[in-house]
Amino acid sequence: MAGTILSVGIVGCVATLAIAFTTAGAAAVFSQRLAGAADAAALAAADAASGVVDGVPCERAAEIAVAAGSELAACHLDGVIATVTVAGAFGWFTATASARAGPPS
Repeated sequence: MAGTILSVGIVGCVATLAIAFTTAGAAAVFSQRLAGAADAAALAAADAASGVVDGVPCERAAEIAVAAGSELAACHLDGVIATVTVAGAFGWFTATASARAGPPS
């Protein structure tokens, strides 16, 4: 009987750890995808601001953010330098990522 209880306890602990590590891994992947969306949106805004592509810079950033599965939370232009923040939902939490793009200095 004691061996059965011990086995159930070990299986329960392993299952709990597996769920925790899987959730942590999914959060890390989500964070990287959100950072990529912010990078792409900032590059799009900077390209539009410098005239490389047509369009309004922050509108271009919003299009790219939506295409990447997030939403544009903030967009600021300082000349041709774009600073963009995107947001996305991970479960019950909202995460944000920011990126800055412009010509090389």
